[in-house]
Amino acid sequence: MLYTWKVRALKSPAVNYCWRYWRAWRGRRVGNYDQLPAHIQRYAPGRSFVDVGCMWGVDGEYAFTAEAAGAARVIALDVFGPTPEFERKKRERQSRVEFLLGDATEPRTVQAVGSADVVFCAGVLYHHPSPFDLLTALRTICRQTLIIRTSTIPEIDGLPNAAVFFPKLPAGGRRLWQLSSLGLHHQAGISTPFDSAEGYGNWFWGLTPSCLRSMLEVAGFRVEQEWVEPFAWTGICVPAATSFVHRLPGTVEARELGAVVSASGVARPA
Repeated sequence: MLYTWKVRALKSPAVNYCWRYWRAWRGRRVGNYDQLPAHIQRYAPGRSFVDVGCMWGVDGEYAFTAEAAGAARVIALDVFGPTPEFERKKRERQSRVEFLLGDATEPRTVQAVGSADVVFCAGVLYHHPSPFDLLTALRTICRQTLIIRTSTIPEIDGLPNAAVFFPKLPAGGRRLWQLSSLGLHHQAGISTPFDSAEGYGNWFWGLTPSCLRSMLEVAGFRVEQEWVEPFAWTGICVPAATSFVHRLPGTVEARELGAVVSASGVARPA
């Protein structure tokens, strides 16, 4: 009940503003969507750049920002498009941004992208039914820096690494996560019932910042900087380890592993 009140309070523009002011007054970093171009301009010059999820609502604008900042090569990746607005911008700017149609979690798309010094991914993670798979794909692509921004939910006191799966929540449950009071009027799967035909347009996950940090670390990133908001999170991450991959053993190795597991006695039904 207390958490429900907390979420409802933070959806109030006045309380949301006070929360931001209070956090900034304490010397904490407070995020803002408008900060994204500055992050790109800091890390993109002279480096290869990939914008994962480049189209929805921005028509490749961040890819063009990276190019204007001096990125060596820019790939704009999405599961739909290119939009007419993207094509117009590309013509008007005589841009060399490369558009690639693909899903970042598919091996053939990762192979087509190859790798890039800087990977940018904003407004995508919570739209994916398997966000960890997306993070491991980003780790495979990323050589130096990941700039990531995603919708989140407030931390749950006493329950770190918590998350909410939005699809199929009852109407009352969905209503708690509607952010129309903060200017976000359409959230497929939240403001409307989940519809599989919407695909990645649905909101799938509400991750707490602690859950997101842990997922990033397991996927092979280290969070170097972060900007927290009541319902969003922005981070600058660097590759810190090999991305998590479960390797399927060969036939002989699998039998040997089976024998070891059986002999150890650790395998018990949960």
